[in-house]
Amino acid sequence: MPTALWIAHVQVIDAEAYGKYAQLAGPAIAAHGGKFLARGGRYHQLEGNDRARNVVARFPSLEAAVACYRSPEYQAALDHARGASVRDLVVVEEAE
Repeated sequence: MPTALWIAHVQVIDAEAYGKYAQLAGPAIAAHGGKFLARGGRYHQLEGNDRARNVVARFPSLEAAVACYRSPEYQAALDHARGASVRDLVVVEEAE
């Protein structure tokens, strides 16, 4: 079964509230087998909308990543991001 990448592009509006999201989201993602490959850091926007925070996590499968997103733990974290950020999030299977 192919692994999957969780890719988020984020514009943080309220750093304090978003920080609470990040504190809770990390453990929720790890609990579902997710491992961060990029979390913030340097980037160069080549096309599309520029959002200064870019996050990539690898999950054991597409299903594990979606289950993480739908989990009560992640949804509790996400409550802090709503209104504190503008986000795009996609999960995509990796090529084998």
